[in-house]
Amino acid sequence: MIKHIFYDLDGTLLPMDMDEFMKEYFGRICKKLAPHGYDPDKLIKNIWAGTKAMVMNDGTQTNEEAFWKVFIANMGPSAEKDKDVFEDFYRVEFNEVRSVVHPDERIPALIKTCKEMGLIQTLATNPLFPEIATRNRIKWAGLDVDDFTTFTSYENCHYCKPNTDYYVELMNNIGARPEETLMVGNDVDEDMIAEKLGMKVFLITEYMLNKHDLDIDLFPHGDWDDLLEYIKKNIA
Repeated sequence: MIKHIFYDLDGTLLPMDMDEFMKEYFGRICKKLAPHGYDPDKLIKNIWAGTKAMVMNDGTQTNEEAFWKVFIANMGPSAEKDKDVFEDFYRVEFNEVRSVVHPDERIPALIKTCKEMGLIQTLATNPLFPEIATRNRIKWAGLDVDDFTTFTSYENCHYCKPNTDYYVELMNNIGARPEETLMVGNDVDEDMIAEKLGMKVFLITEYMLNKHDLDIDLFPHGDWDDLLEYIKKNIA
């Protein structure tokens, strides 16, 4: 029975269209870095290259180390000196991206209800962003960092979704067992893969991502009201 709930963030606890989000995000970061000599096309290309390095991380380094190793190698050593500029972006201008998200009042209510039921809640967002960016996105959703036992970021993870080792590392860190853990997310590939470890899963179909067009009837699915009913039926 469920004792732990892992939640995805982008498109799940933080409802959004990912294409709109990425367009706004890249526009803002390019504007921030342009005065520092960064060509927009080259910047975007190498952010993606760094992201790929994180997704391919084999656990021998943090995702932060994986990203910057590739990014600096491609952009040149001056990029290392600009780490503070990137951090400032995530602290300040990044918050303007919240204009494309669609907070849902049912979500904070569900988090509160689950807490009252004694469930242990963890934010299992794909750790591609720094901690400061994730803290901000939590606020965008109308939530608080203290709502969760922990949250994943590129500083504290050595794997990414859809690598199942991401979930293994997180469960080990908080002492959760797969058979007692529910993964809630909107991405069929990245979130539902947790089922392979013996975890329960629930697919949020609002803003769902299903790039391989898999049959979603393979998984419990629905909206936030459906999720709450599912949880009530499966708690210890």
